[in-house]
Amino acid sequence: MGQTLTEKILDDHLVEGELTPGEEIGIEIDQVLTQDTTGTMVWLQFEAMGLDEVQTEIAAQYCDHQTYQFDFKNTDDHRFLRSAAGTYGAHFSRPGNGICHNVHRENFAAPGKTMLGSDSHTPTPGGLGELAIGAGGIDVTVAMGGAPYYIEMPEVVNVRLEGELPEWATAKDVILELLRRLSVKGGVGKILEYTGPGVETLSAPERMTITNMGTELGATSSLFPTDENTREYLEKVDRGEEFVELQPDPDAEYDDEIVVDLSDLEPLIAQPSMPDNVVPVREVAGQDVDQVIIGSCTNGAFEDVLPAAKMLEGNTVNKTTEMIVAPGSKQASEMLARKGWVAELMAAGVNFSEATCGACIGIGHVPASDSVSLRTFNRNFEGRSGIEDDNVYLCSPEVATAAAIEGEIVDPRDLEDVADPGFELPERYDGSKADLITPEEAPDDELIKGPNIGDVPLKDPLDADIDGPALLKMGDNITTDHIIPATQDILMYRSNIDKLSEFTLSRVDDTFADRAAAAEGGWLVAGENYGQGSSREHAAMCPMYLGIEGVLAQSFARIHRANLFNFGLVPLLIDEETYERIDQGDDVAVVDDVHEAVSSGQEEFTIRVNDEWEATATLEASERERDMLTAGGKLAWTKQQAQEGDDNTARADD
Repeated sequence: MGQTLTEKILDDHLVEGELTPGEEIGIEIDQVLTQDTTGTMVWLQFEAMGLDEVQTEIAAQYCDHQTYQFDFKNTDDHRFLRSAAGTYGAHFSRPGNGICHNVHRENFAAPGKTMLGSDSHTPTPGGLGELAIGAGGIDVTVAMGGAPYYIEMPEVVNVRLEGELPEWATAKDVILELLRRLSVKGGVGKILEYTGPGVETLSAPERMTITNMGTELGATSSLFPTDENTREYLEKVDRGEEFVELQPDPDAEYDDEIVVDLSDLEPLIAQPSMPDNVVPVREVAGQDVDQVIIGSCTNGAFEDVLPAAKMLEGNTVNKTTEMIVAPGSKQASEMLARKGWVAELMAAGVNFSEATCGACIGIGHVPASDSVSLRTFNRNFEGRSGIEDDNVYLCSPEVATAAAIEGEIVDPRDLEDVADPGFELPERYDGSKADLITPEEAPDDELIKGPNIGDVPLKDPLDADIDGPALLKMGDNITTDHIIPATQDILMYRSNIDKLSEFTLSRVDDTFADRAAAAEGGWLVAGENYGQGSSREHAAMCPMYLGIEGVLAQSFARIHRANLFNFGLVPLLIDEETYERIDQGDDVAVVDDVHEAVSSGQEEFTIRVNDEWEATATLEASERERDMLTAGGKLAWTKQQAQEGDDNTARADD
């Protein structure tokens, strides 16, 4: 039996386990990336482990979220990150150089490589044939130190593309169509592998728009084969020698198949406030629009902004609408400027932003109250834009520009005197590399820590007893933005867990942090898909810091589940009936000796509520994950493993 492309890459990097869905595997990691809101903890944990130098082929530190540097805390973080990159041997991308995924694809992403990144949209280079996975910061730290990355082998789903995109339909509509069909939970535990004759009709950047937003499906990763379109892109970024032809075997067997006929697609739009709330644009046409933003890591490249510029030739932005271009990289801005498009866009009434994640996480360009914002971003979770009661739609650059011209949502096929601009790649990507500092150019060789940079919090080893109140009961699809908001007033404390923890779950219940600290232990209770969204490990770290000992949920998002293990919080699965019966404030105790039960491999646990009734909760965990829980988290466990290795070496020497 032949192999899928996913299996081929995993097989080449496999160090432990078998490629059977649901089985834990360990894989070698070639590249890692981290950004400024997750990177400080990555490097503090690297330091805490006593590691001396990065062991992966490529390690890259990007400063892309807090580029506006509102006060010294942000700037101190960036100085620390530059010093960490120089001290340990990573590339450093300066603030303003661009979003990690865009800059990484321009400079480092390569076919056949594996990558781990402390950002959930790390799978973006899957459009170039790189198997990239988002993870928590501590996972990136350990991989950067040379250890394997462990994950349950996902199912591999064949997304077969047929036909060719018609006028005004785009790659953004491909992934919106999949979200419409599958929902934000449809990709959990899966890698989406794209095949079929429709693949060759899509350029590498179009493919990367699709793999970027595969994260919104909950997918572990998304992957395209490589071909002449891949080679063409790599040559345009002066890395043609890195091309490798990668295809699945003709007789490869997949766990499932989804067929998308590109010819049937039309302009689509995700309504507030979930990426899967997708309808054809024509169904919401006529809705007034106050703000339009083109950009982000999904649609912020040169070739994403160019269609907007072409559409605005001879037109201006409607007087009722504000339009912003937020480039994905400084290179995109520079190329647009050199070709005269920045001036043309500005003359049409467009405002240019720095190349940053900012607006996507509510930092800058926050919408007005009771307004509608159309964005080419990947997420529209309620409140993520920086205002709680927002109305954010997700769409292609073409749909966004059409709305900017008309002042309302309009199917671009109905525009008068505006032709489909098409999708055009530049002859070459020739932006400056001045803001990307190589390890050899590093100006620092020791860590520089400002007063806002704290220590890495550690949890005690797992106790025999877990007994405490259900401190907060939540519904389905609670995101990491709910758990630790990403707005600038909160984000600046990412290096200071003592302060950051004060904002834990404040968007759900602003009394939670105080109540949790006073309770000195307790539970979180949630419905389906708890922890969806970003990879931020702070969403597990801060509850742990406040004394939370475990989470009872109907299901967990992949990265957040891993982060709960990484920080010693017990993730127990409960059924719908148990979820419905537990009330906030109830006392919940695990009847079993938790330490012994976790260590011995026990899967079913008995929980007792208010000493009145009992239910069964399930722990699905590998032996390695159980060892981490009992040790108090991955940092403690990794240091323990290293010490045992040193002791064994010493005994052997004796």
